[in-house]
Amino acid sequence: MAKQIVTVLLPEEAIINKIFVLREEKVMLDIHLSEIYGVETRALKQAVRRNRDLFPNDFMFVLSEKRLGLWYHKM
Repeated sequence: MAKQIVTVLLPEEAIINKIFVLREEKVMLDIHLSEIYGVETRALKQAVRRNRDLFPNDFMFVLSEKRLGLWYHKM
């Protein structure tokens, strides 16, 4: 059986509201990207790690607990 491709259009606000500015860079959290693509966060991270050559070098980074706390405090 062939895999069916389904295209879903999201309202612009659904994406824009998930973009944050961190050190003058626009970023999205992995949980929000996984929601948009309809996959588990674990699967998204795994796909990026396995296909590094398909993504820009700065596509994914890990924010330390300390930096995350400072970022949430500023919001």
